[in-house]
Amino acid sequence: MINKIWGLFLLIGISFTLLTGRIDALNDTILTSSKSGVNMVIELIPVLVLYSGIMKIAETSGMLQKIAKFMEPVLKKLFPSLKKESKALGYITSNIAANALGLGNAATPFGLKAMEEMQKENKNKDTASDAMITFLVLNTSGVTIIPTTVIALRFMHGSSNPEEIILPAILATVCSSIAGLTLDYFRRRKNK
Repeated sequence: MINKIWGLFLLIGISFTLLTGRIDALNDTILTSSKSGVNMVIELIPVLVLYSGIMKIAETSGMLQKIAKFMEPVLKKLFPSLKKESKALGYITSNIAANALGLGNAATPFGLKAMEEMQKENKNKDTASDAMITFLVLNTSGVTIIPTTVIALRFMHGSSNPEEIILPAILATVCSSIAGLTLDYFRRRKNK
């Protein structure tokens, strides 16, 4: 669906430039945007590789399991259907940690692994379990303490104070997490 929306936006934009006779502006935009996109990816790769490596070391060393143990009381309240020894809890913890650091791309593999583990425990394979839905809500609205990727993007584009986004990011993500988890709680109660 999102591909159709973006395709429609592109079609409208190209049609508008053709109708107004600004083909030169369209060509310039395409060439400069592709260069900017490649530069952005090249500049973001070191940040993502660094934090992905740190998370992999934490996973291999067992540190994530220790963090999961520390977060167990909160995670048990959020995911009451998961067993105490579930591997999904470790991956959920990793995902939460990566999202808290603003590394959505580094969090994705952990999120996929968490969903895979929860699907193994899911009795109804064609329907998302309560734990899966709660994780999706938490992952989507997750609290971001340090929005690393946004800070890096702001720095790349010449912001005079790229870190000023930290407090608004914390406030926005805390509010979205509270709202999402509250709605999820009421959805779960209604379904019982």
